[in-house]
Amino acid sequence: MAQTTAAVPEPHPHARPHSHETRENILFGGVYGAVLACSMVAALTQYGHTDRGSRRYDALWLLVTAAASALAHGYAHYIAERAPHGRWDALRTLRDEWPLVAVTLPTVLLLAGAGWGWWPANGVEYAAFVLNIALLFCLGLVTARWSARSWAAAVAIGTVDALLGVVVVVANALIK
Repeated sequence: MAQTTAAVPEPHPHARPHSHETRENILFGGVYGAVLACSMVAALTQYGHTDRGSRRYDALWLLVTAAASALAHGYAHYIAERAPHGRWDALRTLRDEWPLVAVTLPTVLLLAGAGWGWWPANGVEYAAFVLNIALLFCLGLVTARWSARSWAAAVAIGTVDALLGVVVVVANALIK
């Protein structure tokens, strides 16, 4: 058998680096953001501060942490690309991290709502845990279905994703 080798063209000097597929971004950023939200809620409520002021503080810190994590993740992608970078590639790379921040917003709203008196501030962390575990399940299920997996496989993947949130909840209970 003859072995053929095709010449691989060099990238154009002004070519954009590989942008990550939207579905991939949604899964990675979504899972990371939901686990981050669970972890932050667990960490911020560790000492039993459950008054309205504390919940507003928790919401703000979750938002700041999600934004900082998105910036760090986007920056890591940017510097890890081996292709030449154009003028706006850094901003495009950071823009691709929107799912990480977006998936934390329901938890931010839940905590801020408790801080504003829309519902009791005491015990809102349990609703946040349930919310994020449900988000993890849905992200796994939907992404698996987008990838043409069977319903059984999609439910299994969603369940494994949800277990990531359950691990945080169990760890929180054990650490307290």
